[in-house]
Amino acid sequence: MIEGIQTDKAPFVRFPDGTEPPLSQAIKVGDLVFTSGQGPLDPVTHEIPDDFSAQVRQVLHNLVAVVAAAGSRKELIVKCTCYLSDGGDFATFNRVYREFFADCPRFPARTTVVTQLLREGVRVEIDGVATVGR
Repeated sequence: MIEGIQTDKAPFVRFPDGTEPPLSQAIKVGDLVFTSGQGPLDPVTHEIPDDFSAQVRQVLHNLVAVVAAAGSRKELIVKCTCYLSDGGDFATFNRVYREFFADCPRFPARTTVVTQLLREGVRVEIDGVATVGR
C-alpha cells in the first residue's frame, strides 16, 4: 500500500505564484518512508533563519516532523541526502548534524552535495528515508 503523508508540523511551501508544488511531503510504502526535501522554513513563524546553523537545525526538525507523521521517529531515519548551497558551510553542517543525531544509536547513511538551491535565502535542504516500526 502506498500512502501520501501530510503534516502541518512541517512547512508545505507553495510556489511564488501561490500554486502548490506537485509533490507529497512524504510517501509511505510498506515499512519505508521517503520524504521530499525539507527546507529551513519554520512551520509556525513562516520565517527562514539567517544563521546557517539555525537553518540546519530547522531543516532537521522539519524532517523529523514529516517522518513522525508517517509513524516513524528520528532514530529510524536510515538515509539522508543533504544539499548545501555553499561548500564553505560543510564543517558547520557536520557539527550541527552530528549534534542533532548524537542521541541515536547510529548515524543515518548520508550523501552531501553542493548545489544551487532554488528558494531565496535557503542554504540547506535535506530529504530522507526512514523505517517504520521497531
